[in-house]
Amino acid sequence: MASILGMGNPLLDISSEVEMSTVEKYDLKMGDAILAEEKHQPLFAELVALPTVKFIAGGATQNSIRVAQWMLQTPGATAYMGCIGDDENGARLRESCAKDGVNACYMVDKSTPTGCCATLVHGVERSLCTNLNAANNYKAAHVQEPAHWKILSEAKIVYSAGFFITVSPESIKLAREEMARTDGIYCMNLSAPFIMQVPPFKACLVESMPYVDFLFGNETEAATWAETEGWETKDIEFIATRLSLMPSVKKRKRTVVITQGCEPTIVCINGKISLYPIIELPKDWLVDTNGAGDSYVGGFLAALSKGLPMADCCKAGAYAASIVVRESGCTYPAKPDYTF
Repeated sequence: MASILGMGNPLLDISSEVEMSTVEKYDLKMGDAILAEEKHQPLFAELVALPTVKFIAGGATQNSIRVAQWMLQTPGATAYMGCIGDDENGARLRESCAKDGVNACYMVDKSTPTGCCATLVHGVERSLCTNLNAANNYKAAHVQEPAHWKILSEAKIVYSAGFFITVSPESIKLAREEMARTDGIYCMNLSAPFIMQVPPFKACLVESMPYVDFLFGNETEAATWAETEGWETKDIEFIATRLSLMPSVKKRKRTVVITQGCEPTIVCINGKISLYPIIELPKDWLVDTNGAGDSYVGGFLAALSKGLPMADCCKAGAYAASIVVRESGCTYPAKPDYTF
């Protein structure tokens, strides 16, 4: 039985170092994550043709689940659902999850290629531009299949990054309601400013909030939430407090976890703020800060699945992030130097 189930958009990261001229050519911004438009399509072939290109298993939710699995070191402790194509890139993702010990229950779309994320690397920053492709075609009927529904029902924790809202709000609704029925823990991530700036996506977040036990995000995403709500504040602790106090259908008090880069992580539980340290690293150790948020969530969820207190969850999250940011993409050593 998997303790943690992730539901999201499986992507293959096509990653390479680029000059800023490439970033500007496609009207992209460092540190941003967007869905690809028609004007971005040539970018993918351009990256593939570079001698520095790397292909890395990606997608925000899948990253977090793979890191949680790595931290737990128990095969099958995690499961993942999303849609891939019947192609070489889909096989790469399947192989990556199998190697990690994640029970990947992919829906396969035979007519659409596996989703890809163009990952433009400049210094330690990344700009992400995503072609969802098959990931965009996930259907709620997949999770409703008896074998998959059993995984959902038996999970202690279900997690989705906000990006999944763009694909299957129906699946999110089924998962959050099932977790409410089983008294499981339902977790979401704000993930990117555009999730809150596009009205239908924001509406799904608002509808989900009463079911969310743990809400993750970074300081930029928290500020964007406040802006779209008309709260007229940029005080991240105040925003976290208000998010934690939004009405819930559950007895469990909501926990809001806001990472702030190299600053302490803000955790607010039912209106009470605590700060937890991250692990400071020398700047020249940093390779890919983009993976920090996903890996933090992965470490945090691994500790949470063991019933550990908040300080230990944050410690595990900080450790996982400190390891993954030293690598390109969401990659890590064979085993963590960490014990729960």
